[in-house]
Amino acid sequence: MTVKQKAYIGLVATSILWGTSWVASKIAVQQGVPGLEVAAIRQFLGGSLFVAFFLIRGEKLPTFKQLLWLTGMGMLLFVIANGFATVALLYIPSGFAALIAALYPLSVVVIEKLFFKNTKITAITFIGMLLGITGIGFVFYDNAFHNYTEGYIWGLLLSVIAMLSWSVGTIIIARNKVKMNAYNATGWQMLMGSFVLMIMTLVSGESIPLTSVPANTWLAITYLVLASSIVAFVAFIYTMKHLEPAIASLYAYMNPLVAILLGTMITNEKLTINILIGSLITLIGVFLVNRSLKKQREQALADVDEM
Repeated sequence: MTVKQKAYIGLVATSILWGTSWVASKIAVQQGVPGLEVAAIRQFLGGSLFVAFFLIRGEKLPTFKQLLWLTGMGMLLFVIANGFATVALLYIPSGFAALIAALYPLSVVVIEKLFFKNTKITAITFIGMLLGITGIGFVFYDNAFHNYTEGYIWGLLLSVIAMLSWSVGTIIIARNKVKMNAYNATGWQMLMGSFVLMIMTLVSGESIPLTSVPANTWLAITYLVLASSIVAFVAFIYTMKHLEPAIASLYAYMNPLVAILLGTMITNEKLTINILIGSLITLIGVFLVNRSLKKQREQALADVDEM
């Protein structure tokens, strides 16, 4: 088997495993365990494994300054983004949550334009953003008026906040990279984020003893740690190293579809023609925005080379 063939297998694995993680998270919170506690356990186990791996390999402990930065990133990426998204799954379908998360390139464009003035809203960018919002509107309409569940709006709000937090975190990381192994840094962010999530869970008064966590939740968390946080992450890294970025990034369009289809089969989430059409429109919009951003980056690099 060639390296490229392995990379394509890695792409498929990443798409499927990260898509299934939304359904696994939903199963975990449906058993009566608070979403923040589920996220705390998941991030603590995943972060501990990453940190332990790099410590065994001889990586140094982060400095106090680095630890502060890692904690801040952990707050954005793993407390607000992952924690809030996990809580939201108690109220909205996993496929819808995955679709909202896929919108983050759209919010990155808006944030970059408003605060850094370095992103152009081209015709393609605008059309992509319009399609993305329109597609979400289709799914929202169908869920809100035909398959309404208690707490739906709250879940929608938490998902949007989570998506925005992920957008802000990715922008900050791109502009202010800490001087340490990126994957080791991710492990520390997860670990520090898990401590904050634990505190939030205790303060909320909704935590339950670990001995009372149902077996199904432990199985879902184990899957999330091993399959989503480790195997999929390693597969994603391999894919990014051996495939062109445009191909490697296809997972972002595939995993919401996996979440939608799997949610229909496993957690009995409704799949209507409106939801399917809305999902496809949203993903086309995200694709156009990403394509527009890619062209802008390529043009910027070309202009630098000509100077």
